[in-house]
Amino acid sequence: MSGTSLDGIDAVLADLNSSPPSLLYTFYLPYDRDLRSRLLDLHHSSHNELHRAAMMGNELAHRYAEAVVGLLNESGIKRQDVAAIGCHGQTVRHCPQREWGYTIQLCNSALLVELTGITVVSDFRSRDVAAGGQGAPLVPAFHQVLFGDPLIHRVLANIGGISNLTSLAPNGEVAGFDCGPGNIMMDAWCLRHTGKTYDENGAWAASGKVIPELLEKLLALQFFSLPPPKSTGREIFNLAWLESCLSGDEKPADVQATLLQLTIRGISESVFTYFPNAAEIYLCGGGARNGALIARLRSVLCGKKVELTDRLGVDADWLEAFAFAWLAQRAILGFPGNVPGITGAKGARLLGAIYPA
Repeated sequence: MSGTSLDGIDAVLADLNSSPPSLLYTFYLPYDRDLRSRLLDLHHSSHNELHRAAMMGNELAHRYAEAVVGLLNESGIKRQDVAAIGCHGQTVRHCPQREWGYTIQLCNSALLVELTGITVVSDFRSRDVAAGGQGAPLVPAFHQVLFGDPLIHRVLANIGGISNLTSLAPNGEVAGFDCGPGNIMMDAWCLRHTGKTYDENGAWAASGKVIPELLEKLLALQFFSLPPPKSTGREIFNLAWLESCLSGDEKPADVQATLLQLTIRGISESVFTYFPNAAEIYLCGGGARNGALIARLRSVLCGKKVELTDRLGVDADWLEAFAFAWLAQRAILGFPGNVPGITGAKGARLLGAIYPA
């Protein structure tokens, strides 16, 4: 998995024959600044972008292969013992809401097969979009497998570049949607003003003060008032949008504090609006390691238990990559991977294109 935050590649080795599935080994391969910059450039139309996108797909295949080799070397598992690689690819466009919706995740999957000798399943989102869905979020069905409880209403909050929620009701009903930015805006603002790719533990945000007028301008974006199903990405949440809401007199640390509060409001207001009876909130994704964010979420969601998925036995940093291993298995077995009520698709669909070894 390499997500909207553009920080690197999460690779996991999963045993999907156990019940529940188990996470065996993990490996992380960071993106260097140059690669991250070139990926960001591809989020906008520019000269020769088709060629650059194709070359980036090739480069990413090599990076993904490097992550797979690193994972296998650390685990001691041979490649012939791996059934398949579930490769999400790197999202550079996500526009499902248009009349002719589409979503693009870069990776030369055929090349990845050649580099690893392992069957690859990729392009998970396109079939759902073709069926009228958002193509996201796709992980709630897996959350149900791991964390569903017959007595407790749980909500999973995945705080990656974008934040999304999964509701697991005791009656087995699963719901979910993207609820706003996670780290994407904070990371971008932090990089511009500090040169660091993220605000470690939310310390910079904690040093500033929330600007109420700015927060209300940001929350006035139509996305926040749209009902589910909905999904989002850099097409909506970017620095150009933020700058359109700034007067120019704001202190950078205060803007960072406001962006942190924006993420918290997107999550908490969605919980109160759509899942008010949830008793437990479990956090995962990179934002789950942001101490300032967690502390404020606990304060806002008072009366509800707020913990990391670590407490349920799955490390918060690796849950999304784990989910795409499961989705790859679903594709190979011929089972649907989407939840139509979540994505808005016309029905259950088999997700992913399979490239046999």
